Amino acid sequence: MSFNVEEATAKAIAKHYAEFPTAAHGPTGPRTEAGKQRTRLNAYKHGLTGQIHLFTAEEHAAFENHCQSVVQALAPVGILEQQLAQSIAEDRWRLNRARAIETSIFALGQIGEFEDPADQALAQAKTWLGDARNIQLLSLYQQRIERSIQRNMAELRTLRAERTAARQQALEEALLLAQLAKSKGETYNPAADFPSPEFVFSSAEIEQLLARQQRLEDARNLPKTRINPQPGRQMPAAA
Repeated sequence: MSFNVEEATAKAIAKHYAEFPTAAHGPTGPRTEAGKQRTRLNAYKHGLTGQIHLFTAEEHAAFENHCQSVVQALAPVGILEQQLAQSIAEDRWRLNRARAIETSIFALGQIGEFEDPADQALAQAKTWLGDARNIQLLSLYQQRIERSIQRNMAELRTLRAERTAARQQALEEALLLAQLAKSKGETYNPAADFPSPEFVFSSAEIEQLLARQQRLEDARNLPKTRINPQPGRQMPAAA
């Protein structure tokens, strides 16, 4: 009978694992439903494309109202400005939350009965000494959020200034073209020259601005003399 090497190897490996079962290396994960719920977001690495906020219903409503109010106050135009405004709103929420946590830390340090007024006066110092590391980390966290808000606000102002300047230039060009068409007896359609949705000028708006410009020009060309309250007496020219 010939010796089968592969069969003998398989039997040896099976005998080895039967005598020495493989032990699990490291934690095996939660087994209960409550544990699984707590760890179900452990693999969540970042929020670049996610929209997960672990809030209660009340906190989520407050968060949404806060962000909506801030974004409306910033009045963004376009996707880039809207994203910056949303980032600013969320950072302000985090900053408010950090301040609330700091206040809570000091409040917890003062819980108890203080019969001696000196204990009340030293309660904050005791809290500072006892939680100095956490308070320092919280302060660093606040500084980073504030810098993020400042950077986003600066970028938002830059985008807004560029947009405003571009619109003003387009509006001046539209007024000049409208004046040219009017001098030729033609009807001017600003949508033909400015099809971009960023520069929407209606014919009524152009006419209103042209009329305003004409009134301003007439006002600047008025003679620089005061109205004479007494007929027959010439008033001196305005300085």
